[in-house]
Amino acid sequence: MLPFFQLYSNLILQTLFSLSLTLVLTFLKIPVFFLQGLHTYIHPDNVAGHHGGSASSSSGVRAAIRRPSDSGSGLDGYQSLSSRTNTELRKKNKSKDKFEFDENNAQIFRLKLDEGHLQTRLFYNDYHNSFVFSFVGISCLLLYKYLGYKQDSGVLANGDLIPIIFGFIGLIKAFSSLAKISFEKSGSKRSEKQFSAIFGVLGFILGIIICSGIGPLVFDFHFDSIEGSWRIFVSILMGFIAGSLYMPAGKNARSFWLGTDQLRCNLSIISCGWFSRLILYANYILTVFTALLWINPFVEILSFVSFSKSEFTRFRLLCLLLSGVLQIVSLRSNLQMFLNEAVLSWYQRLHASKVPDLDFSRAKVFLHNHYLCLAVVQFFAPSVSLLLFLGLSQIDTNSFDKYNLVKEVAVFMAWWIVFIWAVITSASLVFYRRGILYVF
Repeated sequence: MLPFFQLYSNLILQTLFSLSLTLVLTFLKIPVFFLQGLHTYIHPDNVAGHHGGSASSSSGVRAAIRRPSDSGSGLDGYQSLSSRTNTELRKKNKSKDKFEFDENNAQIFRLKLDEGHLQTRLFYNDYHNSFVFSFVGISCLLLYKYLGYKQDSGVLANGDLIPIIFGFIGLIKAFSSLAKISFEKSGSKRSEKQFSAIFGVLGFILGIIICSGIGPLVFDFHFDSIEGSWRIFVSILMGFIAGSLYMPAGKNARSFWLGTDQLRCNLSIISCGWFSRLILYANYILTVFTALLWINPFVEILSFVSFSKSEFTRFRLLCLLLSGVLQIVSLRSNLQMFLNEAVLSWYQRLHASKVPDLDFSRAKVFLHNHYLCLAVVQFFAPSVSLLLFLGLSQIDTNSFDKYNLVKEVAVFMAWWIVFIWAVITSASLVFYRRGILYVF
């Protein structure tokens, strides 16, 4: 019995670790805990109406939004973002009856995300499943790296099978969630869907060029060992990734634009603090730098630095790893900026005229609150896909035919995610700077 455990120790450890980690993530609700503490916003239709209605109170149903008390203590669990007290608002409404605008109905309330809020949002299950399977896959790949590789021990004794299976399951969950979100009718504009399709076609064409032998002139990738049918598959996958990342990268650019206060609005409730802002800058700079590491002119410049070929390869893989980790670290800041974008819309329309029309901002606050988990998946899936591809490229096994080909393609796909992310984010930021795009 002891020789059996010694022979299959890696497989047993991988199996027990993956099962226990799945149970821990599920029962401790780690995906919910990861997002707790962020603030979302509610723009009520009629604050005074909720306050004055007694029928709902007698029936035992309490209104979700109630008018704050005169003492200024605020709502229980909700924080008013209006700069005026309710007494001042009532006095102003009485003194200026010539305006039909009721400032009570212009108030917006802030509340912290908790389990109840998150689980009722659209696409929560997609986020939960992507988080669990991706985290288990990445953890199994890290455990494989720690345990090491046993020469000539077979796929079961090495424990290669478990991290490979969970790695591919994590990728499938992440990409299927992105694809599902892309087809959501009201989750994005028609123009965004059209640009996603255009980027998908361009990604496929660029994939054909890279895999056909022309690519090595510009990109430091060589696919000589890839057969024709596999080149078509790689090109299709490149097109799918390029199309799927258009909308998430666009959201990332808007979050960076707001979080670093490029609008110079000087509103603390919209922009990030200094630490979150530092993470956003570091994430963007590292993403662009990593994308350049496989472009030949830049590679030739770095070749003059005292890097050997093996050291340069390890350096590039390390940059990919840090880029994926920083994207996950910046997820909370990006998501908060996505929610704060609705507050900016409310603020702009509130000060646009003496009698502002708040219907648009009310709809925007509702949609950003309703599609909260959609944005989470769009920020989360690219980063974990990058880490999973990178992890799969580090498995040394001869137990599967043509796995060396998988390793080559995995490194390339990890870089391709970073490259597309950097290109779309940088282009969007340039358009914001030039005034072609704007946050509204």
